[in-house]
Amino acid sequence: MHLVLDTHGPLHAQLTRALKAAILDGQLARGSRLPATRWLASELGLSRNTVLAAYEQLRAEGFVDARVGSGSFVALSQPQRQLRGVEIDDVAPQSAYARRARLYNERMPGGHIPGMRYSFQYGVPFVNPALTTAWAQALSRAARYTDPSYPAAQGLPALREAVCDYLARRRGVRVPASDVLIVAGTQQALALSARVLLDAGDVAAIEEPHYNAIRTALQVHGARLLPVPVDAQGLRCDLLPEREAPKLLCVTPSHQFPTGAVMSLSRRMALLEYARRHRSWIFEDDYDGEFRYDARPLSALRSLDEAGRVIYVGTFSKTLFPALRLGYLVVPPALRGDFLVAKRMADFGTPAIEQAALAAFITDGGFERHLRRSAKALCQRRAALLEGLHACSAGRLDITDSRAGMHLAVWLRGVGHDAGEALIAQAGARGLGLYSIAPYYLQPPDRAGLLMGYAGLSAIEIRQALAVFAACLDELLPVTSA
Repeated sequence: MHLVLDTHGPLHAQLTRALKAAILDGQLARGSRLPATRWLASELGLSRNTVLAAYEQLRAEGFVDARVGSGSFVALSQPQRQLRGVEIDDVAPQSAYARRARLYNERMPGGHIPGMRYSFQYGVPFVNPALTTAWAQALSRAARYTDPSYPAAQGLPALREAVCDYLARRRGVRVPASDVLIVAGTQQALALSARVLLDAGDVAAIEEPHYNAIRTALQVHGARLLPVPVDAQGLRCDLLPEREAPKLLCVTPSHQFPTGAVMSLSRRMALLEYARRHRSWIFEDDYDGEFRYDARPLSALRSLDEAGRVIYVGTFSKTLFPALRLGYLVVPPALRGDFLVAKRMADFGTPAIEQAALAAFITDGGFERHLRRSAKALCQRRAALLEGLHACSAGRLDITDSRAGMHLAVWLRGVGHDAGEALIAQAGARGLGLYSIAPYYLQPPDRAGLLMGYAGLSAIEIRQALAVFAACLDELLPVTSA
């Protein structure tokens, strides 16, 4: 307990005032036990009689209650003052980075709509009760034997080895553990890439449309953005500039976000050749490449890279849960030292206990067992969503089925942005959370579209939610009989 005596008057009076202040300011909560008199006397360098006198005065004034055999407790009836924080007027951003951060943070689209009974929000994790139990056990075991000192900035060797083995078997990426860097999710991976590869004012290419958190991170860093359109075969490599080529190209080739397109082999090879020719770097975000429902997961772009231009990024936020905040970078050997220094300067390393738990979870097969369960459940939810959307479409919806991931893009045929916002508002009034696709574009399209995530709803809940959606759709776009 932090008590300061004011040096005015007898010591017992000084201690009485200090204890009163602690009670009134909330440092000692109502009902809490006061320290034992012997301990407090020793802590403050006072005699025990001085402490006893102060406690007696507090009891006399009603601040504390004495309980025989238990000690003295703050009186429950004593009103307390609100804690007062230090009030500092808001000041202007102190750096160019802070100015950009404030500006672009204000432009970030809103997230979860509160109060919804059903929500098609993208990014809500798939809940697997078996995972919760298995992860708790893995954490408990890891906590008992993990070295309590600072972890290696690059990541625990056991986790890096487990990631290498997993990537070789599942994603066709064969690299040594020395090329793997453990990070706090995709956002830190991008932040480190920007610090290592870009100066403020450098050009970075992004897909159009794209994941808006990647766009914002690059804007805050000070990069000049070059949006490159995406079609059914992925990034339009033919539209990349020959003059002033971007230093960094951010792509989601295995499952383009948010359209769901898969980059064709010819486009992949063209992109790799472009990066080799212009000495550009490719940031490959493999955010949910594990979840495919018609075939095995596709090999990553990194597996085709012979020139060492691809920085491959994976995350456990989608495959396990976002709260874990663990991901990894596969870094070209030429950049390994720079990335390691950037990581060390950022945070000295990712939490070691979680790393150790995850390494064991992967090695003993728990991770892949979880993936199989997740893929099966997500396939059922996707089927329920597709079935319901087709049932209520009546020619009013264009449904983009990517056969992968945890979301669908759904377009309202012949409907503009304002009408789409009206549908979202109408659904919200009925307890259904719908989300526009427009925030994922630098230049939003003229037609209305929805990004419909299905990981957070069961198949039954999806069918119930679509009944609400169909009713809202009928009110906005009534089906006319021929």
